[in-house]
Amino acid sequence: MEGQGSLYGSNAPPLAERMRPQSLKELLGMDEMWKPGSMLDSALKARSLPSLVFWGPPGSGKTTLARILSKAVDLPFLAFSAVTSGVKEIRSAIETAQRMGQIVLFVDEIHRFNKSQQDAFLHAVEEGRIILMGATTENPSFELNAALLSRVRVLTLSPLSPDEIHTLIQRALSSPHGLNGSVTIEPRAADAIAGLCAGDARVALNLLEMCAQVTSSISVETVQTVARQPIPQYDKAGESHFNMISALHKAVRNSEPQASLYWLARMLTAGEDPLYIARRLMRTAVEDVGLADPHALQLAVAVQQAVHFMGMPECCLALAELAVYLSIAPKSNAIYTAYGRARQAALETSGEPVPLHIRNAPTALMKELHYGEGYRYAHDEALGVTSMNCMPDSLSEEVFYRPSLKGFESEIARLMETIERNRSLLEKE
Repeated sequence: MEGQGSLYGSNAPPLAERMRPQSLKELLGMDEMWKPGSMLDSALKARSLPSLVFWGPPGSGKTTLARILSKAVDLPFLAFSAVTSGVKEIRSAIETAQRMGQIVLFVDEIHRFNKSQQDAFLHAVEEGRIILMGATTENPSFELNAALLSRVRVLTLSPLSPDEIHTLIQRALSSPHGLNGSVTIEPRAADAIAGLCAGDARVALNLLEMCAQVTSSISVETVQTVARQPIPQYDKAGESHFNMISALHKAVRNSEPQASLYWLARMLTAGEDPLYIARRLMRTAVEDVGLADPHALQLAVAVQQAVHFMGMPECCLALAELAVYLSIAPKSNAIYTAYGRARQAALETSGEPVPLHIRNAPTALMKELHYGEGYRYAHDEALGVTSMNCMPDSLSEEVFYRPSLKGFESEIARLMETIERNRSLLEKE
């Protein structure tokens, strides 16, 4: 292809690097950060940046933003990765700042530093010798210690939208730093790249560059051939792990079997532990279905055993069966809320003694102290209940469990009404 030699020579930087934004106006997906009166707008006008941590997914522009901000305030920029660095590199950077006056120190993957390594920044950040800029794909609330977190501002970056990926592709196609008009792309092919990259600018540009190495006229078939299949955007130990299990739980709770199957498949295809999913679905069976369908917990236990016995990939169908069953089952959180009320009452009345009449009396001394005195055996009663109160006196009127009228709980409600009616009859005798 004409012009490819200059674009793809052995010494040429990758397209993603050549298209790295050099100014704020070139950044995509960050308009909210620069609006008048925003923290960064005010800081740049004052030419005085705070220490910052950029939290966002891969390819959202964290490193680029740090470089542009450093350039905007005309400060030296020093960068290293927490994956390959330690306290030695941190101290060296602080010494550099002492010689130069002030620097921007960018730390990629800052969440990889342990507590002591993070603590090494504190004094220099507090004195203003360094403006720390960290990049992380993990939630800073969990990964940064409180001392460091209190000294930085966290900016959240989002994946680029499909429209922004389209803009990025068109820029790369026309830019002299990019493909310089030497390549064309079908609209559906651009849509395919936008769908495959999951909002990651670097992935989108890498995929575009690989397609351009194959042909000067990129079709959707070209993209499919080059990409083969999308790599799931999922980190089993990170934020997306908790977001997706939350999505699965909420889809089941909202009685949406289609969404439940989708999030289940997303997690399993990304390599999530099927036993973890089984455990969380078991929790859903008791928290959100409860006694509206007592069989839900039985099925959840059976599926856990099936997952343990079969393993992947055979167990996927067992989990799918459970997810759909729980989705369409009648829902009740009555047991969940009942236990919450009972637990709170237990905490608030932990000093309440057990009523004497329902205490066990295995010794003569206990009988002398009236343990078990007045106890009535329910099986001896014609109605199968007694009028005896089994709660501490201060809680005798408390009602923790209030069954809903959904599913089997409507039958439970009927049985409870019958029990209370029989008890009332005995109290009148």
